[in-house]
Amino acid sequence: MRILAVGDVVGERAVRELRHMLSEISRKYAPDLVIVNGENAAGGRGLTPPLAKDIFSAGADVITTGNHILDNSTVLDYLDSTDRVLRPANFPPDTPGVGSCIVPVSGFRVLVINVSGTAYMKEEAASPFLSAEHILRTNSGAYDFAVVDIHAEATGEKLAFARYLDGLRELRVAAVWGTHTHIPTADARILPGGTGYVTDLGMTGPENGILGIRSDIIITFTKDRLPQKFEVADGKTVLDGVIFDIDGETAIASAAKRIRL
Repeated sequence: MRILAVGDVVGERAVRELRHMLSEISRKYAPDLVIVNGENAAGGRGLTPPLAKDIFSAGADVITTGNHILDNSTVLDYLDSTDRVLRPANFPPDTPGVGSCIVPVSGFRVLVINVSGTAYMKEEAASPFLSAEHILRTNSGAYDFAVVDIHAEATGEKLAFARYLDGLRELRVAAVWGTHTHIPTADARILPGGTGYVTDLGMTGPENGILGIRSDIIITFTKDRLPQKFEVADGKTVLDGVIFDIDGETAIASAAKRIRL
C-alpha cells in the first residue's frame, strides 16, 4: 500500500490550497493513506478546530503535530474529542489528546505514532525512543505495521530514532519521517531493516519567505535578537512530502519517493 506524508502546513492560505494540491497528487500517485502535519496551520503557530476540519476535508486521514500544538487554547478540547489529530505521545501524560491511533486501510491496520524530539527543543518531553517503543509493544497484535512522525530539530536525533526502530523488526515499523525544520532533506531511502525514512519532509506553505514566515521578520528576529510577531509570507504555495510504498504483510518499505508540488 502507499502512504503519503505531507510536510508542516504553514498558514491558512496553505490550508485552503491543500484541497487542490492533494487532489492533484491523488490523481497521479493514488495514496491509500494521507498523513499531514498541521503544526503551523494557524498563522504559523499551532492549529484550530476549524483548520483541522479543513485539512481533513482536503483529503487528510490523520493530522500529526508538534511543539506548537498547545499554542492555541481553542484546540485543547478538540484534541480530547478525536483520535485522528495527534499530539506528540511523549508530552506529559496529562496533556490533552493522544499520541497515536490505529487506522484501518485497504485491509490493513496502520498504527500512526507522533513523537517529539528532545535535542534543542524547549518543550518538556520524555524520550521519544522509549515512548514510541512502549506504544508499539503495548499495541502488539492490534496493528499490521506502524509509521512514525518525529517532530524534531536535530537531524542526528531523527536518524538515530529511525535506526533504533529499524533494528527492532518485530515491532513492524515500516516508515519514519521527520518534521519541524520546514527544510526538505535529500535523504529519502530504505534503511537496512526495511524501514522507509527521510530526515525532514519539508513544509506546505509559501516559498517566498523563511520557513513560511515573512523574511524581514525572521531576519530581524535572528540578526538583531528582537522579539517579533510572526506573519505568514506571501508567494506561491509549495507542498513537500514523501510517498512510501509498503508491503503490509511484511511491514517493509519498498520505496521512499520525494515529491514537491
